[in-house]
Amino acid sequence: MKLIAVTDDQQSVKALAEKIIAINDVMDYVQIREKSKSVLEIVTLIEYLQNKGVKKEKIIMNDRLDVALCMDIPTVHLPENGLPVKMVKKRYPHIRVGCSVHSFEKAKQVEANGADYVLYGHCFETNSKQGLPPNGVEPILQIKKELSIPVYAIGGITLVKLPSIQAIGPDGVAIMSSIFAADEPYSITKKFSEAIHNEK
Repeated sequence: MKLIAVTDDQQSVKALAEKIIAINDVMDYVQIREKSKSVLEIVTLIEYLQNKGVKKEKIIMNDRLDVALCMDIPTVHLPENGLPVKMVKKRYPHIRVGCSVHSFEKAKQVEANGADYVLYGHCFETNSKQGLPPNGVEPILQIKKELSIPVYAIGGITLVKLPSIQAIGPDGVAIMSSIFAADEPYSITKKFSEAIHNEK
């Protein structure tokens, strides 16, 4: 399994950069999901990360295809209601495109449209989706069975809940609050990484 750290749009550029750099060696990818920041702030963040040794291959740019293209970021992640996967893949076939999905039907559709992976959620109750009931983890079984592209799980995943996700068998997990709201992001990310990569 792979570990994606998803930024929480709650930190300054400097504070966020420091956290990402701190966990660089114990995460597989970081998804830059900063909806409230300006394009200039996001560009500044990515430039700083790259100057500090975070490889562009580890960076996933959420929604902002323009930033991904200008910064030579190889992976862009599209929200379910974002740019159509088919359009992006047709115009920019070299870009790796992921897409958020909340059902098996949507997962099947975006795979047919050329998505390289799907991010399914939200699995458990989470502060970032307050008031919305979770979709559970069981649909991942059907998605994994029917799709040939990687399937990642997101939403309320904690160290305690991680084993129930691992039992379902996604290709990886995406973690937001547990990492970026933590007092010691490196420590918690390392625990997630060890639990994921040491599973038998």
